[in-house]
Amino acid sequence: MPAISALQAARAAYQPKLPTVFANGAAVNIIEGEATTAAADLDQIKALFPETYGAPKVTFEVNATSDSAAINVAVILSGGQAPGGHNVIAGIFDGIKSLNADSKLYGFLGGPGGAVDNKYMEIDSAIMDAYRNTGGFDIIGSGRTKLEETAQFDKVIANCKALNIGALVIIGGDDSNTNGCVLAEYCKAQNSGILVIGAPKTIDGDLKNEDIEASFGFDTACKVYSELIGNISRDACSARKYWHFIKVMGRSASHIALECGLQTRANVTLVSEEVEAKAMTLNGIVADIADKAVKRANKGEHFGIVVIPEGVIEFIPQMKVLIAELNDLLAHDTSLSESLPVAQDIAQLQAHGLSSESAGVYLSMPANIRQQLVMDRDPHGNVQVSRIETEKLIASMVEMYMQENHSDIHFSEQHHFFGYEGRCAAPSNFDADYCYSLGYTAAALIGAGKTACLASVKNLKSPASEWIAGGIPLTSMMNVERRHGADKPVIKKALVELDGAPFKELAANRDQWALHSAYVFPGPIQYFGPTEVCDQPTITLTLEQS
Repeated sequence: MPAISALQAARAAYQPKLPTVFANGAAVNIIEGEATTAAADLDQIKALFPETYGAPKVTFEVNATSDSAAINVAVILSGGQAPGGHNVIAGIFDGIKSLNADSKLYGFLGGPGGAVDNKYMEIDSAIMDAYRNTGGFDIIGSGRTKLEETAQFDKVIANCKALNIGALVIIGGDDSNTNGCVLAEYCKAQNSGILVIGAPKTIDGDLKNEDIEASFGFDTACKVYSELIGNISRDACSARKYWHFIKVMGRSASHIALECGLQTRANVTLVSEEVEAKAMTLNGIVADIADKAVKRANKGEHFGIVVIPEGVIEFIPQMKVLIAELNDLLAHDTSLSESLPVAQDIAQLQAHGLSSESAGVYLSMPANIRQQLVMDRDPHGNVQVSRIETEKLIASMVEMYMQENHSDIHFSEQHHFFGYEGRCAAPSNFDADYCYSLGYTAAALIGAGKTACLASVKNLKSPASEWIAGGIPLTSMMNVERRHGADKPVIKKALVELDGAPFKELAANRDQWALHSAYVFPGPIQYFGPTEVCDQPTITLTLEQS
């Protein structure tokens, strides 16, 4: 038996809170709303999903009795880890057992690939109890196999039928639930009798809409990162000599950076969506940060905090052009990157067609970043943007700018990347409750015979007893996007809205936060104590729902 910490032992005994509608278990009465359409491209989505398109949203009412037949359910963890995944599984387990004590829960191992390769385990009460309220996805593991091909679907159906599995729950983000939607359509078209339900997971926070108010894991991850940023802010106030450039997760959307900026009141918080909307340049971003450093230095404060979303580099228009040109050049001549000595590579790149504008951007960056751009390629020859150390790029460029333009002012930089630190943290009370409720909701949808639905729990700024559970058709979240040269149906990502309340809160305060050391120090996640300390949702959610 592995050793566990005192906190693990205490958390194992925590009973997550549920919406009142589940007072008698997952057997509920279903209330159907009006038929749904799609997020965009209605005719195309309808044509692609004739079996599942147009289904209504559903909510629940308490049912006093339950006479459900036993059902075997399987669960898949898909994509990157997010705090609370184990509690989704616990909610499914307890939910289907409340429908019928003879129901069984299986887990396909290693993500969607396990469903294709028939690698599975039965999750019994002893196994489940060991993982309640814990972080990570290690109960069954996760994976990134995409379920897209008919041959895969046929294997999943055959493997489920061999275990008498009547429902499959896919716990994942927008891409995983897109695959789930396609699988649900196929299962229904084949009259397989297998239901497919999704649960909204991603710490990035970009799987949300009016019915999915938050993706699970976002709350915990932001609290973990904000604690660390707060600790660094306190150190900055103590040492009074460093500017800290802190990159946080968020490749496609800046929800994490925005939330952490709001929680800690960093001096500068970059938001990728604003950078793109205002067509900001890399040099412009650098000059703006340097200007704030000068103003703070004139007050005797030679320190500061800059929060950077990891994907910001792709939102700078001139960087997008540079990366596109480099991808094109190096794709046509794969040996070119190997022959580029960084000190002299610009001439070779221009000789192969790099534009003068892109050459200027390229030369403005430090040599180590230029080397990453031309040397670090993916299997298709493309720049591996996610590996570019954006925090080091911006920090070093600000330092260079200060040396060239304000050499009389002391400026010293430090850089950090907070990513994996937040993905498997023990879930906050909010995420523990929310995830358990999502799992219970998935069980209720299965009990009601629904398919191609994403579990939805709303009214999240209120106490858990007042949360509203239901289901939203996956097709209602879909649009068509160009992926790898072809039109694909995908769940639309939710980016930071510049006219939304969270960004407006940042915009209204950032000039004051830039000039003054108005830092807030969130401290570690609290699990025991008053509700205002332990159960509060994110600032983002609070502002959006106010």
